[in-house]
Amino acid sequence: MGERALNLTDLQPAQPRKDRKRVGRGPGSGKGKLAGRGNNGQKSRAGSHKMRAGFEGGQMPIYMRIGKLRGATSKDAMPVGPFRTETVPVNLRDLDRFDAGDVVTPEALVEKRLIKNTKIDVKLLGMGEISKKLTVRVHGISASAREKIEAAGGTVELLREPKVKKRKHHKGKPAAAAAAPAAAEDATDEPAGDTAAPSADTEAATPEA
Repeated sequence: MGERALNLTDLQPAQPRKDRKRVGRGPGSGKGKLAGRGNNGQKSRAGSHKMRAGFEGGQMPIYMRIGKLRGATSKDAMPVGPFRTETVPVNLRDLDRFDAGDVVTPEALVEKRLIKNTKIDVKLLGMGEISKKLTVRVHGISASAREKIEAAGGTVELLREPKVKKRKHHKGKPAAAAAAPAAAEDATDEPAGDTAAPSADTEAATPEA
């Protein structure tokens, strides 16, 4: 029997063909009426697995249910914003890079590579010692740093005066309002005044019956 010529019906793919999954075509498609997504609900929708970390389906998440401690977001302890200004600390020992008689400013600290830029206020701290006479112009300074600089013959100038915090006073009863009821009670406790006894002249003036 001789060899048969190659025919188009003899051609086959390199690997078996696999039909693509056709979803959303009803029960006859083999994927059911819900397209292989199980029952209805959030996870049967598109994009349902792209929730942010800590999302609990809309209910109050646990990080909001637990108690909070003071920190960066507390209204009276914020490091930035209108409540408290963030500062860049510079220690007194870092001023050894300056010569005697120099003026220490935020711009000079940038040149000496002690700070990166002048966008944030600078506060000088008292870590270390200094023996040079310097003129220091910064936004804030600790009490120990000021004493050491002035002891070495230098001067300190603040670029921004510190804000004085106002003390919170609890509202009490006004003094006038508290005194009024007390005065009313004193007036009530006093006995009614007796009528004055007739004088001797009055008795003499009355005719005898």
